[in-house]
Amino acid sequence: MTDHADAFIASIDSRVRDILDRCTRCAKCVEVCPTAVPAGIDTSEPAAIVGDVLDILRGGGDPASRGARWANACTGSGHCLSACDDGINPRFMLAATRLTLNERREAGERRATGRAGFKKMSTAVKVLSRLQLPADLLAGFTGAVEAESEPAPDVVMYLGCNVLKTPHIALLCLEVLARLGTRYKVFAGPAYCCGVIQYRAGETHVSGRMGGNTVSRFAGTGAPRVLTWCPTCNIQLSEIVMPSTAATFNLEHVVPYIAARIEQLRPHFVNTINKRIALHEHPGVAGVTEGAIKILTAIPGLELVDLEQPRVGYMCNSLAPVPAYKRALHARELDAAAAAGVDYLVGIYHACHRELCAHETTSPFKIVNFLELVGEALGVEKSDLFKQWKMMQDVDRVLAEVAQQATAAGLDLESVREVLVAHMLEEQPLPVGFRGAPAMEPVDPPVRIISE
Repeated sequence: MTDHADAFIASIDSRVRDILDRCTRCAKCVEVCPTAVPAGIDTSEPAAIVGDVLDILRGGGDPASRGARWANACTGSGHCLSACDDGINPRFMLAATRLTLNERREAGERRATGRAGFKKMSTAVKVLSRLQLPADLLAGFTGAVEAESEPAPDVVMYLGCNVLKTPHIALLCLEVLARLGTRYKVFAGPAYCCGVIQYRAGETHVSGRMGGNTVSRFAGTGAPRVLTWCPTCNIQLSEIVMPSTAATFNLEHVVPYIAARIEQLRPHFVNTINKRIALHEHPGVAGVTEGAIKILTAIPGLELVDLEQPRVGYMCNSLAPVPAYKRALHARELDAAAAAGVDYLVGIYHACHRELCAHETTSPFKIVNFLELVGEALGVEKSDLFKQWKMMQDVDRVLAEVAQQATAAGLDLESVREVLVAHMLEEQPLPVGFRGAPAMEPVDPPVRIISE
């Protein structure tokens, strides 16, 4: 066990003890939770639910209790963060509860779950990124080593892993940083994992080691800031990993960073975009939605309308514990966008884009990432190959189209097929062409999200 793992475990244990000392069971966190009821949890006695959680954190408790089910139903919306008057982070409290429950499973099962999840994620990232990016560019993202003689960058741009499945988003983000004159160093891919997959599997030692190593690599650049893209990585690092480290940098999300410099970016907007748009939102990471709105409304010609939909979770796939609710949210938003007469339904995060983009085939509007509109205003285009393929909804057609590139990239075609099936067909919560809002049937957690 490495020092990172030791410090990680000690930090979690200390913070859990602090929760047990501080929590007064006021249950405001339960009362503001937007997904407890859709998950089928009776919230009529919220203090008892919190009591269940505290019992689990003490080492006992019932894994079938309402508190355990509430912890496993958490989608990370973050409404609880401002509701607690006891100085507790309830989102971390539930993350620690899930960890405690998963640590009760057999070591071999935990290990197998963590390894399978990491392999699934890393294989998908490798396949989809190699199909869309030149090898030399991808190598610069995922394996470059900083030379000791080079000056410290202004920021580390931490893309995470899964945005490389839709690399046009990452490329546009870097283009914006370049226009701002920001000197950046990119870290991306499974070699720089935040450890969230292992954390969810209950592989605490491995998670601590991986996350700690990644934080150390960031610190080693000398950059005073680390900008994240992925909200999962942002929450895992800021709320789970970094409290156990002596981090020498500030961690923040890249969208508020860009929004704070919008006046520097505004002169680079050379194109007017006379379009009516609506924003697909998640509240989990503070300042991101507000930042995206500030950026979009600075683009000449854009009209932003509010669809007045529920704001839940931190990214679409964080809603995995409440699948029926997620399908209903997607259906209602698509219908609302059509009724509002928008030209574009605009997402922020990569997982949302993967889950929603194929609906463009049956919608009277386009579905894009907000950085695509920023790119258009800048006069820059990055092709969204992932959406082109997913809109086909036909793995054989996609495989025929990408076979030559796959072979040139050294990819096994059977592995490519498996990844395409998973992302073109299986990663489609609401069937393409579905209209109307399905019932929000309750589900029975736990659901462990292993890959983003």
